[in-house]
Amino acid sequence: MYDEESHLADDFTGFSDKEIRHGFIRKVYGILVVQLLVTFAIISIFIYVEPIKQYAATNVWLVIVAMVLTFVVLIVLSCCPDVRRSYPINFVLLGVFTVLEGFMLGVVSGTYKTEYVLMACGITAVVAVGLTIFAFQTRWDFTMLGGLLFVFLIVLFCFGLLCLIIQNHYANIVYSSLGALLFSFYLVFDTQMMMGGKHKYSISPEEYIFAALNLYLDIINLFLFILSLVGNRN
Repeated sequence: MYDEESHLADDFTGFSDKEIRHGFIRKVYGILVVQLLVTFAIISIFIYVEPIKQYAATNVWLVIVAMVLTFVVLIVLSCCPDVRRSYPINFVLLGVFTVLEGFMLGVVSGTYKTEYVLMACGITAVVAVGLTIFAFQTRWDFTMLGGLLFVFLIVLFCFGLLCLIIQNHYANIVYSSLGALLFSFYLVFDTQMMMGGKHKYSISPEEYIFAALNLYLDIINLFLFILSLVGNRN
């Protein structure tokens, strides 16, 4: 009798945890979709409204201020758990971060031809959806690769500095290709961290802001590397 009650209790707890995780995933993707829509709207302004694009291009201080503020907000959201779990300040900071990122992406996109920006957006969307489906369906556990991906990120950063120095077209192609590959892996990694379940590592359901932030950064970095591959600067 005791074993049966214990088994029923375990089933109820498992069902409860599963429902909590599903609600967490829905919340994360809801936030992520809003972030991406806001970002795309801002990028569209920069690629279609010429005066705004020219104003941003001739006022470099705006980009510098946006970069500094973005870095500060990112540090707060990444390193201060109490802040990112406190409503509504967590949504306010995430909204500010999204607008600042959208502005900087808009400035970068304004240096490329419109058709290449749209092409990069389309490719990024297809790749992101495909990788998300793969992350949900595959039996491979990518959550164990966090250390390896971080090492790859450091190597890629050093290679990027080298590309800035040598200014070689083919080196830039290799760099962009490796960057797109890395953040494709990061997208699968962060998706499985959010899923929980049988994966070795997972993120707490309380960290929906942090999970959405990670996925958003994966996608926009993937977009930037793909844009660098397919686009020609104006």
